[in-house]
Amino acid sequence: MIPRLAQDFRVIVPDLPLGSHELPMKPGTDLSPLGLAKIIEAFLSELDVEDVTLVGNDTGGALCQLVAVNHPERLGRLVLTPCDAFENFPPAMFRPLLVAARIPGAVYAIAQSLRPRPARKLPFAYGWLAKRGIPDELTDAWMAPALRSREIRRDAGAVLKGLDKSILIAASARLGEFDKPVLLAWAPEDRFFKLSYAERLLDAFADARLERIEDSYTFVSIDQPQRTAELIAAFAREPVPAR
Repeated sequence: MIPRLAQDFRVIVPDLPLGSHELPMKPGTDLSPLGLAKIIEAFLSELDVEDVTLVGNDTGGALCQLVAVNHPERLGRLVLTPCDAFENFPPAMFRPLLVAARIPGAVYAIAQSLRPRPARKLPFAYGWLAKRGIPDELTDAWMAPALRSREIRRDAGAVLKGLDKSILIAASARLGEFDKPVLLAWAPEDRFFKLSYAERLLDAFADARLERIEDSYTFVSIDQPQRTAELIAAFAREPVPAR
């Protein structure tokens, strides 16, 4: 999807410290959802960018909602593809990871269990995130940092320990404060983030619209990159009314 958008836009894709990042964070960094949202805000500030179209997917979509509520100053628009919303943070199938992350050595064990490629295709791994599967070379790259580095596993564990649905529920009550345009580009067939969540988000935001991305699961950028890129590009080109 990135090359399609990069023809007309400046596309910036940071590696957030969620377990597939190459460089570990400093010990003690706040990797709670609110801390991660602050990292995104600091990233935008360091680049000194304005009128940003912020795009979020999966866990990143929850973080983008927190940015929109708490740090909206540099945003011009918000795009949410299938992602955590309201009380669905994280989806039920992944909640045991939150408990496991508190057990010493558990993140290492989880990473090792996903070393074999076939294991990554199971529903509780990446199996239900893309309708036609995810190329092995992609999941290899996603898993490599955690398999290689104790510090990366430390960061991933800190993220998992900090996930708390009450944080997103509280932010959801304030979504109406974000008065800039919002695009909800959702996959009706998604198994984890049902279309009903997009419909609730549609009602919660002050200026939102919903577009469907058919024949896809959560990772619309993999299942339907052309359709997803077209929706984002058209949305980003629209003039924003003066406020």
